[in-house]
Amino acid sequence: MLELTMASVSGADAGATAGMLMADTPSEPGAVLRVGRDQSVCRLVTPEDWLFVSRVHLEFLCGPDGVWQVTWLRGSQPEPSSEVRLTAGDHAQPLAYGGTAPLPRGGNGEVVIQDRTAPRSVNVGFYHEV
Repeated sequence: MLELTMASVSGADAGATAGMLMADTPSEPGAVLRVGRDQSVCRLVTPEDWLFVSRVHLEFLCGPDGVWQVTWLRGSQPEPSSEVRLTAGDHAQPLAYGGTAPLPRGGNGEVVIQDRTAPRSVNVGFYHEV
């Protein structure tokens, strides 16, 4: 089971958890959870006017071995207006535009989408239950 929690944070709201959204799905090969502005395909939806987040920004996909990965999907623009950072345990790394990174099996962490032009972020916490 992969559990996601998402909070959209702007300026003065830093640290607040109001409006937190949650989604989960079993760890079955091919299972997918998406984060973005398009609620027709995303289980976790950001504010529609937060254009630094693509229609479908992040995709969490369960591989054939039950290991989850996260991909920052390329949007319609050649250069993104955000940065994405993955933190798992004590390890933090930037996620490249169009890049993929594995999530720790049975671990937890956070993926942060940071607006490059304003003090806004989308914080997606994850927990992989085995």
